Amino acid sequence: MVYKRFEELPVWQDSRRVVSAIYVLLSRNEKLRRDFSLADQLKRANYSIILNIAEGFERGTSKEFAYFLNVAKGSAGEVRTILYIIEDIGYTNKIELLQLKYEVETISTQLSNFRTFIRRNSLK
Repeated sequence: MVYKRFEELPVWQDSRRVVSAIYVLLSRNEKLRRDFSLADQLKRANYSIILNIAEGFERGTSKEFAYFLNVAKGSAGEVRTILYIIEDIGYTNKIELLQLKYEVETISTQLSNFRTFIRRNSLK
């Protein structure tokens, strides 16, 4: 399938759902909201995933798109790590974060697979 818009990409759609879920976590969790630095880092890393997918797609070349997917994958790793930190310092419990960590890990896998596909088959 040839995608004409980044909004059609399943990994972008999944990332969009995670952006919303993490925003809800940040808005509901008083301890996390008060930790401005950690909350800000989580927001920036979280937004970076979806923004890099869109930017890479819009760049117009497979090489650049693969690069930006790689950057997005790095941001997914950062988000997962911050979720572990949030759990470890007691801002929330493991069960509350389990689904989020799984979803971000799934996105990371999608990014990796998509990047490999793009490198092998020029989409644009």
